Order: sequence, then C-alpha cells, then structure tokens
Amino acid sequence: MPVTARLSRKFYEKFGEELTNELVDWFNSVDATYRADLREVNELNFARFDAKLEQRIAQLSAELRVEIQKTRADLIKWMFVFWAPTALGVVSTGIGVVSLLLRR
Repeated sequence: MPVTARLSRKFYEKFGEELTNELVDWFNSVDATYRADLREVNELNFARFDAKLEQRIAQLSAELRVEIQKTRADLIKWMFVFWAPTALGVVSTGIGVVSLLLRR
C-alpha cells in the first residue's frame, strides 16, 4: 500500500497547485520505484539464501548418512565380537551335556 506524499499548505501557496501536485506525483513514483527495486532485491537475496540453505542441508544429510553407516558397521562388528564367544560357550556346554548323557 503506497504512502501518498503531501506537502504543507505554504508550499502549495508558494509554488502553485500544478507544480506542487507534479512534485508530489514524482515523489510518489520514485517511492514506488524504490519499493519495487527493494522488493526485487529482497526476493533475489532470499532465493540465493534458500538455494544455499538447501545445498547445506543436502550436504549435512549426506554427511549424516555416512556417519550412520559407519556407526552401523561398528555396531555389527561389536555385536559379533560379543556374540561369538557366547555362542561358543553355549555350543561347548551343549557338547558337554550330550557327552555326559552318552556315557551312561
């Protein structure tokens, strides 16, 4: 919503109605032009910011995926490290029980 410039009554009396109205119209057109230019610059800056933000989010997402994959690989490795001796113990106990049952 453009703001209409107004001048004092003395200005109208000194320079006349026609000249003063022309000056007010010029001020208003300059104001509208500057507002449009400012809006355009702001839209361009926001588009640039949005593109950079999208790029950084994509980069962060890729880095996060890599870290999750590394963590997952480490977790599987440690699960095997703790599971293998337990499995060996269970199998050994089973073999021992079966050998004791077969002796009788």
